[in-house]
This record gives sequence, structure tokens and C-alpha cells, in this order.
Amino acid sequence: MIETAGLCFSYGSNPVLKDVNFRAEEGVLVSVLGPNGVGKTTFFRCLLGFLKPSSGRVIINGKDVSEYSKRQLSMQIAYIPQSYNPVFNHTVLDCVLMGLTSSLGLFEQPGRAEEEKALAALEDLGIADLARRGSMKISGGERQLMLIARALVQDARILIMDEPTANLDYGNAYRVMKKISALRDGGYTIIFSSHNPDQALRWSDRVFALKDGGVIADGPADSILSETVLRNLYGIEVAVNTVNAGGSEYRVCTPFGG
Repeated sequence: MIETAGLCFSYGSNPVLKDVNFRAEEGVLVSVLGPNGVGKTTFFRCLLGFLKPSSGRVIINGKDVSEYSKRQLSMQIAYIPQSYNPVFNHTVLDCVLMGLTSSLGLFEQPGRAEEEKALAALEDLGIADLARRGSMKISGGERQLMLIARALVQDARILIMDEPTANLDYGNAYRVMKKISALRDGGYTIIFSSHNPDQALRWSDRVFALKDGGVIADGPADSILSETVLRNLYGIEVAVNTVNAGGSEYRVCTPFGG
């Protein structure tokens, strides 16, 4: 479980987060929505302990984030960036093994047990066949799954994902979101940001919407993500409708007007 209580953060005299209260229980998928520049990345950096709040608290499993050592924190929460452009053509397996850095000694090298753990993470995500491929020789969707596998080997049960499908094509974005949803079903707590409200409606248990540094909506995706909230967030007219596909009903957003 992860939560914030009265979280505030400023860059100098510029307030970015204002009294943000947030809570995510075990086994939920929460989407964080909001226009550019509202503080989503800053919010994530506070959750991860990278930034110290101006006031308020970040609490992970009942303990203030400041009370964890770096190694302890890495066993609680993992971060998956929105993109990764490798400088060296490390194998996919080696890239995943890098997720174990904080759990190994300073001069300790990953052994057979660590390699098996990394291979199991790749297997769970359906990309075990890529283990010996170079990370510069795989698709964007495969690379994003590789980053998720790297986070999984940390054994952290809270995953923070910054726009995990931002640089993916339509098909790969869908495949990655299916894998993320499966992780939620496996008990992970997942918090991800997105600029696509359709993703929030399709995959999320909860929506957490930020604007002007504050929370304007927080609750179940189906009830919270209304046309009024979307209009407020993005400044455009949006219709939210229900469609039937493959025997299931889904809510989708359609922008219109000026």
C-alpha cells in the first residue's frame, strides 16, 4: 500500500503539488491523468523518494518513505520509465539483471540463481525468447516489456510507470497494457500516467486526476471519468460513450468541437 498525506512540493517559489492526498491499495491499477505540466512526474518522483516534499508525507506500507534506505526502498517500489534508448547493445537478459543491482554487494556479480530469476520474469511477460537478443535490436513494445521485467526482479510489489505506452504503436500499446493488467491481477499495485483517457477507462480500477497542482478527481474509473472531468482537464469537449466489442462493453472518449 502507498499513500500521501497533504503532499506539497515546490521548485523554488513555484508550487507544483498542493495538498495532494492519495492512496493505492494492494492489487489495484491506478491511472494518473492530467495535462502537461500539472506535476504528474513530480508526483511520481516524490512517491519514489527522489524528491523530498516541501510538506506532507509519502507512506509505503505504513512507513514514511524517508525512513527507508535506498536498498530497502528498491524492494518496496520500482520505476518503469516511458522510454529507454540503450547506449550499448546489452542483451535483454543483462538489462533485466540490472534490476538486481541494489540487492547485490558492491563487487558481487549475478549468479545462476539471479539469471533464472530474470529468465522467469521474461517468461511471465512472454518475451523469454528475446533473452539473448541485443536490447538495441528489439521493438519498442518489446523494450518496454523488458523494462517491466527489470522492475519485477527487484521483488517490489508497487510499480510506478511513467506513460508506459507513450512511444508505442497502437498494437504494441495494447499488448503492453494487457501485460500490465495481468500484473495487477497477480497482486501488484500499479500506478501509471497516461495522456490517453481511453486507457484509463479500459484498464484502470481508479483514476487520479491532477490539474494546477491539485486533485480534481479521485475514484473508480467508470464513475469518476465523466465528460465534465475530461472537459475540465483538457479544455475540450468530449463525449463518453459505450461500445460493444467482442461481446463486452467498453466506455470510450471522443473529442469534438474547437
